[in-house]
Parts: sequence; C-alpha cells; structure tokens
Amino acid sequence: MVLIRAIVRPEKVSNVTQELLSADFRAVTKMSVFGRGRQKGIKIGDLVYDEIPKEMLMIVCKREDAEDAIRVIMDSARTGENGNYGDGRIFVSPVEAAYTVSTGKKGL
Repeated sequence: MVLIRAIVRPEKVSNVTQELLSADFRAVTKMSVFGRGRQKGIKIGDLVYDEIPKEMLMIVCKREDAEDAIRVIMDSARTGENGNYGDGRIFVSPVEAAYTVSTGKKGL
C-alpha cells in the first residue's frame, strides 16, 4: 500500500475529487494547508505572500493502483494546456498497515 499526498490549488479540489471518484478511488481525506513551493510565494507590488492557501488530498491505495491515481490527480489538477507554477505537488510514501477502527479489520 502507498499513501499519496497531493497538494493542489483550492479551485481544483472539486474537479480532482470528482475525477478520483470516477476512477474508483472513493476514499479521500482533504484538509486546508498553507505553504509555498519553488516560486517562494507571490509578489504583488511591494507585498510578498509566502503562505499560499492550498488543499491537501490524501489517498491510500494498493501499490499497483498508485500510478493510475497519480495520473488522475495530475490531469485534473493541472491548469492550462501545459500546467503552471503553483499547480501543486504529489508525494508518495509506503504504508506499512491500515486498520478499520470499527471492525479492527487489517487492510484496505
């Protein structure tokens, strides 16, 4: 199993979650986050905004399904024809185990 953490633009979240659902990735956790990437924030005149609002989506899936989930996220989160700075970042980490709290069942 792997944990996919996708940080995307807030205006893209509903599109990304809808596309994930359509691709049969139903379980998604969402949270609001703030941060900056390589662009080091946004400068407008003399003001620098270095904490940009983003949304983080977390998905745990089977390792063999990860590339499909990543492709869905990338395709649905990208802005413009070729994408733009600030479109987001995807991190993939191994998951040792998962348990359902109500039943104690191990696995997805």
